[in-house]
Amino acid sequence: MAKKSEKVIICAALAGAATFKNQNPAVPYTPEEFAEEAAKCYKAGAAMVHVHARTDDGMPTHEVDRIRATHDAIKDKTPELIVNLSSAVGTGKTPEQRITQIVEIKPAMASLNTNTMNFSIVDRKTGQILIDYIFDNTFTMLQDFGKAMEENNVKPEIECYDMGGLDNTLLIAKQGFFSEPMNFNFVWGVAGGQSFRPDAFIAMVNAIPENANFTTCAVGTEQFPAITMSCLMGGHIRVGLEDNTRVPTGELAKGSYEQVEWAVKMASVLAREPATPDEARKIMGIKQK
Repeated sequence: MAKKSEKVIICAALAGAATFKNQNPAVPYTPEEFAEEAAKCYKAGAAMVHVHARTDDGMPTHEVDRIRATHDAIKDKTPELIVNLSSAVGTGKTPEQRITQIVEIKPAMASLNTNTMNFSIVDRKTGQILIDYIFDNTFTMLQDFGKAMEENNVKPEIECYDMGGLDNTLLIAKQGFFSEPMNFNFVWGVAGGQSFRPDAFIAMVNAIPENANFTTCAVGTEQFPAITMSCLMGGHIRVGLEDNTRVPTGELAKGSYEQVEWAVKMASVLAREPATPDEARKIMGIKQK
């Protein structure tokens, strides 16, 4: 059984690779927009921000200079925050393009994906396939990315879209290069991954190592039920416009910070207090400031 924390770490995923301003005008593109939104999230109660850097026209990018500018703009404006960079930097990127920016920038934390899977956009009402894509994450990439992160003092956030990804990680972890505590993020609702189900959530929590931490995020309307269950079970939570452009009332979120505000309210009902960034570093074993 995973360890449970009295404090809840709130992460805000500011902009994924497939969320754009035409869906919600608050989605950040420029380094300055990312920095402003990150500062609002910190003020609202977030200890960490997850970042997919974008070009000025909103396209996801693997270019190191642009990602560094976005990372540094956030840290310059809000040095307290933990910045978690994505190692999934858009479709068609090579493994080298995905990991090079992590190694060169050396953020405090970075996402580590765990299995090759369908990762598509499907109309949830009709089942019509809008965009079909295979997200490549081989065992070799899981190994090499994980080693590169650990060697560069970047704490991996291990992304599990189903039990198979978790089992892949536990198998590779036998090599011994992952530092403790391991930090897992359960991702629910991707078209190609697993839908949020409470029984599946419990199974995932029970399958991770004893000293590991777990966070959860979910797509669209599954976001708040999933994070509520994580908070209830002693885990941590991720919100933000990468995963959902709206708040629980159905209205467009004014920004990721508004979802953080909702998350803080939900956590308070469950007697969970938001962790500060320094408390989050201690819980997750993050060494960098």
